[in-house]
Amino acid sequence: MTDVSVLDVLLYGERVGTLTRVGGDRTLFAFNDDYTADVNRPTMGLGFKDTSGELITEFRPIQTRVMPFFSNLLPEGYMRTYLAERAGVKSVREFFLLWVLGMDLPGAITIRPAEGEAWPPDAHDDFDEDQVRNDDPHENALRFSLAGVQLKFSAIYEARAGLSIPAKGVGGCWIVKLPSREYEGVPENEYSMMTLARLIGMDVPAIELIDIDTIRNLPKGIDGLKGQALAIERFDRLTDGETVHIEDFAQVFGVYPEEKYLKASARNLARVIAAEGSENDVVEFIKRLTFNTLIGNADMHLKNWSLIYPDRRHAALAPAYDFVSTIAYMQDDKAALNYSRTKRFDGFSEDELSHLAAKALLPEKLVLDTAHETVALFHQHWRAEKGNLPLSADTVTVIDAHIQTISIA
Repeated sequence: MTDVSVLDVLLYGERVGTLTRVGGDRTLFAFNDDYTADVNRPTMGLGFKDTSGELITEFRPIQTRVMPFFSNLLPEGYMRTYLAERAGVKSVREFFLLWVLGMDLPGAITIRPAEGEAWPPDAHDDFDEDQVRNDDPHENALRFSLAGVQLKFSAIYEARAGLSIPAKGVGGCWIVKLPSREYEGVPENEYSMMTLARLIGMDVPAIELIDIDTIRNLPKGIDGLKGQALAIERFDRLTDGETVHIEDFAQVFGVYPEEKYLKASARNLARVIAAEGSENDVVEFIKRLTFNTLIGNADMHLKNWSLIYPDRRHAALAPAYDFVSTIAYMQDDKAALNYSRTKRFDGFSEDELSHLAAKALLPEKLVLDTAHETVALFHQHWRAEKGNLPLSADTVTVIDAHIQTISIA
């Protein structure tokens, strides 16, 4: 008899579907009848709508992994390896990663075992007995997963005690991003770029640089780190603990995380934002696109842009995140995604923006005026703040030289 395991998929705490694992490590997602019948249902993702706006309800089985929408809820790279090893599961077996990490995912989705479901014995079949730390994978994995590569944890802020990592890894309205294992000063770099973005008028969540040794309850093996971490207030959590749904653009376009640099361009993003959001969202998008070009952020891939659903049904551009001047660490003359025809930073010109506007069906004047205004504000605040921000002299020099190569600047 084929072993079957079922995970419930919840949106805002209400069950909307199931992920089912059958023999051969195949998984299948299905919406439940109540969700499909509800004409006022909350939106789970744009990728679940067809060209006429109707809900898609037929999905093919996926081998070993889960469909891209759910795969993108999971961490990548070292973060995934770290949590998978703590859970005692192979990192490619995404069904089991969702099993143990599903209670604190990005947005308003939670994933939990269906009633009566027990942890399958073959979940650990790739590990020796002494590699599995105990019988509770939830404890080992901290039950926490925020999509991305950098090592980060959910944290609770208490007025007198400061930030602490929840004992079970569940809950918390802040994200703590720890220093990079490869590059020096990444928290300081991101803090600086996000601070500049806020000064220019972009939608940036509350951020703070904190000493690592002031964070309580860091897991073993990490508590020996020194230096500063970046604390960011979560925009997918309200102060009363309620969740706000979000999805990144890898989810929107239905691509796996490893395809985040390949499957779309900035103009594709702009067209979705214009169709689903407001004119203010378009303006914010062009501001961010221009700003990240000016600072030399070569890593603004699909997962570093997100939509948010404030009213649970209609999409808007989510607040900014992951603004880092990557050229401070590695020389690069290209953005992560094509603007419209090119991804070269020095190709970010009025002509390229006009082409993007035409193809994305945006008002050309709005796009060009926004870009020029952003450039002017950037120069103003960069001149005033670059000596005050926690950036190395080398980073400032690199950015200064980079700006001179940008046509529109």
